[in-house]
Amino acid sequence: MKLTDQEVRNIAELANLRLGDQEVEAMAHDLGDILTHIEKLNELDTTGVEPMAQVLFAADPTATLREDIERPSLSNADALANAAVSGGGYY
Repeated sequence: MKLTDQEVRNIAELANLRLGDQEVEAMAHDLGDILTHIEKLNELDTTGVEPMAQVLFAADPTATLREDIERPSLSNADALANAAVSGGGYY
């Protein structure tokens, strides 16, 4: 599926991304490939296939869980350290 540069720029804006012209071109190609793959997946007949809530649903209930250990949380300053814009302690 071919995406226009304007469609890619609109998607980037929704994701709060600033893309240069070369990045828009590359992203248009990559997103087009992803959408083409999804179109192929949509052609599959899934009649009679039960929806899954969890890929490892049949596995041991704790198979994907880590041990719950109390740890110190991030400080507000650490949490905001890489924020593009912050004020009043918030993003």
